Amino acid sequence: MKIAHLKLTAALLATTGLLSACASTGPATDAETSAFAAESLPPVPPGWTSAREKVGVVKVGWIAAFGDRELEKLVEEALRNNRNLRAAAANVRRSWALARQAGSPRLPSVNGSAGAQRNQPLENGGNNSFSLGLQASYEVDIWNRIAAGERAAVESARATEADYLFSQYSIAAAVAQSYFLVIEADEQIAVAQGIVDALIEIRRVVRLRYRYGFASAYDVSLAESDLASALDSLETAKNGKLETLRNLEAVIGRYPGANLQTPSLLPPHPLLPGAGLPSSLLERRPDIIAAERTIAAAINNRKVAEAAKLPSLQLSSTLGGASGQLENVLDPANIVWTLAANILAPIFDGGARDAQVDISEADVEAAVAAYANTAITAFTEVEVALDRGVSLRKRRIALEQQVEGIRNALRLSNLQYKEGEIDLIDLLSVQQRVFGAESSLIALKRAQLNQYLELCLALGGDWKNVPPADDDTGQ
Repeated sequence: MKIAHLKLTAALLATTGLLSACASTGPATDAETSAFAAESLPPVPPGWTSAREKVGVVKVGWIAAFGDRELEKLVEEALRNNRNLRAAAANVRRSWALARQAGSPRLPSVNGSAGAQRNQPLENGGNNSFSLGLQASYEVDIWNRIAAGERAAVESARATEADYLFSQYSIAAAVAQSYFLVIEADEQIAVAQGIVDALIEIRRVVRLRYRYGFASAYDVSLAESDLASALDSLETAKNGKLETLRNLEAVIGRYPGANLQTPSLLPPHPLLPGAGLPSSLLERRPDIIAAERTIAAAINNRKVAEAAKLPSLQLSSTLGGASGQLENVLDPANIVWTLAANILAPIFDGGARDAQVDISEADVEAAVAAYANTAITAFTEVEVALDRGVSLRKRRIALEQQVEGIRNALRLSNLQYKEGEIDLIDLLSVQQRVFGAESSLIALKRAQLNQYLELCLALGGDWKNVPPADDDTGQ
């Protein structure tokens, strides 16, 4: 009997080895995935066309670069409270659980059973039966179908994890942008208040001149009208701050009560970040990494579909005992074990497996196309942000010169009006130009801060300072 068991075991092992030797597929390699990804892209230049000069290492810790600890705290609070981010974190946990589930068939499945039965005829005595056993089953992964399925789930989990990371970066940037918008609103309020104060003084002067016959009723009406318009602009600016403040509180997960305290002046523009190289962006930016991992998952799913068309080998074994007396269930004389092997080969399924292969191939093509779109979008965002940075720096120089010149012109116009050398309408025109120039300069300063955030986000650098990993030298 033992010899027969040994022969059966040897035959199963030989069959398994023969089928495994025939296997020609395995989980997708990184090289295979990279080849699919690279072929989908247009030629990538060695450097950014918007920054032909030497570029440095991509900056990390770009929120800390503003030197505002309150901003850093708000970003950290938003990452803790943001509901969408919580859902994304839950999806990450779910995807890794699915990966563990996909890999579970690579180990044997073992189940235990126990039973008791009482047979009682209507007449005479009855009898009892008791059983106790173990059942084990294992599918030999001949064609690496299970391994490819597990790898597909792992790659999907990695893609979800990378998307989650990029969501954190995006939320950090959104908090900072809203924060700076609130500060800009404060500065615009200060400018609007300055205009109101100046027009109140002009109205006082006009009324005084009108009383002594040096100004007309038209001048008085014009001064009153411009003051009313300035008061309207001031109220609009104040309401705009409330709206932006409530939006900021909503982003960080607080009740939008407009109670958050922010600085009154925008921070200085940080030093320009290094832009790295276009080729390194593909390896660093989380959403591109996620798209590449999606390709890997799709390739592995295609391998699963292809392997499903091939025969499968299932091993099973049982060990158990049965007896009419509970205490005799484990008696060696009552214990029986079995070992079985089943080969299942698909013959006809109405084309279902072929259709699944076609579906998986279409999924690979879609994943490759999505990767290309993601990469090209990322390249575009960096190039556009670099262009905008150059343009904003030139515009700021021009606006600062304009503000300086128009402020000097306003100072002279006030003197000329008091001396009767110019009309009120000329003075008010200069006053409005001052307001417009100062307001535009404030908006441009915030635009520069936003451009810095957009560039850092597009480059894929981490928003927080990451301590360097310990090296292997122990130094």
